[in-house]
Amino acid sequence: MQNGSVIRADRRRGPDVWEFRWREPGADGKRKHRRIVLGSVEQLSDEAAAHQAISALRLEFNHGGAWLKTRSASVSDLVSHYRERELDPDTVWKTHFTKVTYEGYLNKWILPRWESYPLVRVNAGEVELWLRSLPLARSSCAKIRNLMSVVFNHGMRHEICDRNPIQLVRQSAKRKAVPVILSASEVQRLLAVLGTRERTLVLLAFGTGLV
Repeated sequence: MQNGSVIRADRRRGPDVWEFRWREPGADGKRKHRRIVLGSVEQLSDEAAAHQAISALRLEFNHGGAWLKTRSASVSDLVSHYRERELDPDTVWKTHFTKVTYEGYLNKWILPRWESYPLVRVNAGEVELWLRSLPLARSSCAKIRNLMSVVFNHGMRHEICDRNPIQLVRQSAKRKAVPVILSASEVQRLLAVLGTRERTLVLLAFGTGLV
């Protein structure tokens, strides 16, 4: 990265932000797009102010590999770095299904709540309360918790952050209630009152253990 560019970017929630974007060689030798949030338009009133904010970091960026080693890095910045290194289509050590699943949790649950949080402000207690408030099964909450921990571990490996607050988050994967198990005669009575399509779906569910 030599100069890069300053871009005003929209956010789904809150004011627009100023981002600094550039390209540099990745771990695989290919050039990767990088970005870091400099601040909101409320903090940096115009592009000139954004350029001034980046000037102090430009020398560090030009040495490569240190683009997020700042105290102002946010969860969104960390997730972007994780996606580039771990969820890229060319990454072979994760299956396509795993990548799609991780992207779903990131986009639907984690980023809408935490993307603007500075990494130093994320704490175990707040994450724990948030997980308990989600309208999801405990197993799904546990998967979200585990993914957040994976992302923070990634940040520690790349010296983006120096701690993983998610390690202290308590989240059980056990079911909240014991499922009701139907007997063979109950299943037969249920099938007798269903149409062909519904009967097929019920048989599929019972046969695959999806209920």
